[in-house]
Amino acid sequence: MQRPLSLIPALLLALVAGGDALGQGKPQPGGAPQAPQARAFPPLPTSKPPALSAAPQARVPTVPGKPGAPSPEATGRMVSSGTGFVVAPGRALTNAHVVERCRALRVRAANGTDMTARVLRADRQRDLALIEVPAEAGPPLAFRREMNIRRGEGVVTYGFPLAGMLSSGPTLTTGEVSALAGLADDQRQFQISAPVQPGNSGGPLLDLAGHVVGVIVSKLNAARVAQRTGDIPQNVNFAVKGNEALEFLRGAGVVPAMGTGPARTAAEVGEIAHPSTLFMRCLG
Repeated sequence: MQRPLSLIPALLLALVAGGDALGQGKPQPGGAPQAPQARAFPPLPTSKPPALSAAPQARVPTVPGKPGAPSPEATGRMVSSGTGFVVAPGRALTNAHVVERCRALRVRAANGTDMTARVLRADRQRDLALIEVPAEAGPPLAFRREMNIRRGEGVVTYGFPLAGMLSSGPTLTTGEVSALAGLADDQRQFQISAPVQPGNSGGPLLDLAGHVVGVIVSKLNAARVAQRTGDIPQNVNFAVKGNEALEFLRGAGVVPAMGTGPARTAAEVGEIAHPSTLFMRCLG
């Protein structure tokens, strides 16, 4: 993100950047309106994180020059949480806004193991971050070989929304690709109807074959839109496109797995995503 996000109470939904419900900011000089942009989920503070394993909380060493490198003064208090997923051995992907405020970073694997992680690279324009994780964090998820996504395609999300309030385990939702661009015709994103909440940020968006086609990033604030228009928008959410994620990963020297396959049930897609999806804790 190009500007810092402030912490908000856990029940507050993500906002749309700018001064109003549709994300339209102040006019630029000369009267030209500034293009609206979707704002990613803000950090979700909680004093009651989901139960973690009894693994020791090892100190993360400071790595100079690395984006988001933890500080030795990190207190271990969770200030926000999100989702990530394994994309290669020892490498995971999440949103940049999930980790940008972290002084230390911990991830919980599907087997309950709590592990140290660190940020290797971040792209705030795409809102993506590459994370170094232990090799045992999980198997890599495969990306869809042909990113020929169509409107109306079924998609599945898998992640950890509203940590400390809902289930401590992952949540699966289903929906469709609603539009092939995001807010203000942002060509780097999809609009999707699958319900998402704060904490889903950075989680995989999968097709019905179980392959990654995007990364969950934000949602429209229905309450603020309703205040302006008198109508409540339904399931307007956004994901970074899979080809943007692939370009980011390849630029960082990561070679993701690619795949094709037959359609499956949503439950089967969830079983594919489960061992590779990580609960991420940002420590302050």
